[in-house]
Amino acid sequence: MTHSAPGRAVLGLLAAAMACVPFYGAWRFDEFHRSVAAQEAPPARGAAQVAGGQASGRRTEGPAPVVLAYHDIGRDSRSRYTVTPEAFDAQLAALAAAGYRTLSSEEFTAYLRGGPAPGPRSVFLTFDDGAHGLWVHADRILARYRMRASAFLITRAVGSHRPYYLSWEEIGRMARSGRWDFENHTHDLHRREAVDATGRTSSALASRLWLPGEERRETAQEYRRRIEADLDRSIGDITRRGLPRPRLFAYPFSETNGHTSASPTDRTLHTALAERFVAALTNNSGRPLPAGRRAASAREVQRVEVTAGTGVRELLAEVRRWTAVSPADCPAPLGQPRSWRRDGRWRGPGLGAFTGAGPYPGPTGYATAAYRPMGSADWTGYGVDFRVAGLRESENSVGVIVRDGSLDPLEVSLSFSYVRLREHRGGRWHEIGRRTLTDASAHRVRITVEDGRTLVAVDGRTQIRQAARATGGDATGGIAVSVRNGDPDGGWPRFDSLTVRPSAGAGKDGARRG
Repeated sequence: MTHSAPGRAVLGLLAAAMACVPFYGAWRFDEFHRSVAAQEAPPARGAAQVAGGQASGRRTEGPAPVVLAYHDIGRDSRSRYTVTPEAFDAQLAALAAAGYRTLSSEEFTAYLRGGPAPGPRSVFLTFDDGAHGLWVHADRILARYRMRASAFLITRAVGSHRPYYLSWEEIGRMARSGRWDFENHTHDLHRREAVDATGRTSSALASRLWLPGEERRETAQEYRRRIEADLDRSIGDITRRGLPRPRLFAYPFSETNGHTSASPTDRTLHTALAERFVAALTNNSGRPLPAGRRAASAREVQRVEVTAGTGVRELLAEVRRWTAVSPADCPAPLGQPRSWRRDGRWRGPGLGAFTGAGPYPGPTGYATAAYRPMGSADWTGYGVDFRVAGLRESENSVGVIVRDGSLDPLEVSLSFSYVRLREHRGGRWHEIGRRTLTDASAHRVRITVEDGRTLVAVDGRTQIRQAARATGGDATGGIAVSVRNGDPDGGWPRFDSLTVRPSAGAGKDGARRG
C-alpha cells in the first residue's frame, strides 16, 4: 500500500503529536504541582502547652465576636508577622478549650448588618495578603479544630513570587474545603508610593499620589478613578474564579487615614469602600471599633493583631479584653483596676490617683482613665452614680465622660461650686452648660444615658438635660474619669464611689427596649 506525499505528512504529524502526549502530560503534572504545593501535617498534639483553661461555667461575655488579624503561618521566618505552625496550633487549641467557635464571612457580615448574634463566645479569624503558608500550614491546623478563617487577597499577587503567595489553584482547593472564605485586600494598591516632591511615601490606596512627570499630585477626580478601578478589578479577579463576591475589605498596612476626617480624600475612600463592602477591617483606629453596633455604623471594624511574639496567654487575655460586657456586668468599676486604660501623659499604676490613695502625677497635674474601652463600646441605656470628695474652691475638679469613644462623648465636670457639661467636637472640648452648686467639698451625681439624651442630677437637686447630637451606633460608648489639681499646696480630689447600672427600660445588655 502506498501513500501520497500529503498523506505521509499527515501521518508524520499524528505520530509526532502522539509522541509528545507523554511529555505534555508530564509538563502539565509538573506545572500543577508547582501551583499546588504539598501541605504539611499539623504539629503533633501536645507539642505546645495550652494555657487558659476551660470556659467558665457562667458566661458574662456579650454576643459580639472578636476579630483576630494574622498574616502568615510558617517556619524559619524573621518576620514578626509570621506565626509558627506550633504557635498557631496552640492558639486554636486554647480558643477551642475556652469554648470559642469561629465564624464564616457570611455569619460575620450578617451580624454587622443587624442579624442574629453569633453566640456568647465567637472569633472571626482573618489573614491578610494571601500568603502561601495558609495552604501549606494553616489549612490542616484549622481542619484539626474544625475551625474556619477568611483570607484577604492582593489579587495581583496571587500566583506570583512563588512560593510566597497562594496560587489560584490552591485558593480553589481551600474554598472547596469549606474552611476558607476569600475577601478583598486590593488588586495592586498594597504598596507605598511618593505623595509629594520630597519623596515622602504613604499608602497608595489611602493617599493621592505624586505624579513626577507632571510635577503635581493627583487631582481628587484622578484619585477616585484610580482607587475605584483597582477595587473593581480585584472584585472581578475573585468572582471570575467562581468564588463569592467579597463582602469585606482589609486596609493595606491598616492605613485608613481616618474615615471621620473632613478631608476630601478620606471621604472619597470611605465612600468607595462603603459602596462595595459591608465593612473595612483595620488594626489601627482613632477610636475603639470592636465588632458591634458602633463598628457597624462606622463601616469599619478594628482587629486584634496576632504576631510571632503573641503567646497563648496574651492572646486569650486580649480576646477577653475585647469581649463585650454589659453595664449590668460592671456594677463597681473602681474595684477592677486592671480593666481601666490610663490615658494622657501620666499612666501611673492602679487607680490610686482617682481614689485618693496615690500615687499622683505630681503636686499638680491631670490624670484620666477609660473603663474597658473595647468591651463597653456598644453601651447605651445605662446610668452612672458617683460621689466625689476633696474638692477645693477653684483649685481642683473631677470629670466623668459618658458615651466615651463615640462621635458624641459628653463630659460632666464637677468642682467645689459648679457643674459643667462639655461636648467634644472639632478635636476640642467645648463647654455647653453650667450650673452653680451649693459650695461643698463633696457632691453626689447621677448620670443617666439613654438614646437621644443624657440626664444629670447633682446632690438630688440640680438637674441638666442634654440632647445627643449623634444617634444609633455613633452615640454608643462607656465611661472615663479624670481628676485635676492646680494647687501645689492643695490636695487632689477623689472618687469615694462609682457604680454603673442599666437604666430603666434597658435590658441586661444595656440596649434600649421598646
